[in-house]
Amino acid sequence: MLNKFKKSEKGFTLIELLIVVAIIGILAAIAIPQFAAYRQRGFNAQAMSDVRNERTDLEGYYATWFRYPADS
Repeated sequence: MLNKFKKSEKGFTLIELLIVVAIIGILAAIAIPQFAAYRQRGFNAQAMSDVRNERTDLEGYYATWFRYPADS
C-alpha cells in the first residue's frame, strides 16, 4: 500500500493549491471593481453620445421645418 504514494510521483500539494487559489482571489478582488468602473464610464459615454445625436436630429428637423417638433 505504501508503494502507491511514492515520492517520485508528480503533482501539487494542498498548500501549493491553496496559495494559487489565494493569489487568484486577490487578483479578482483588484480586477472586479476596476471592471465595474470601466463599465460605468462606458454607459456614461453612451448616454452623452445619445444626447448629442438627439440634438443633431432636432437641429435637422428645425432646418427642414423652421420649428422644433411639438411635445407629444
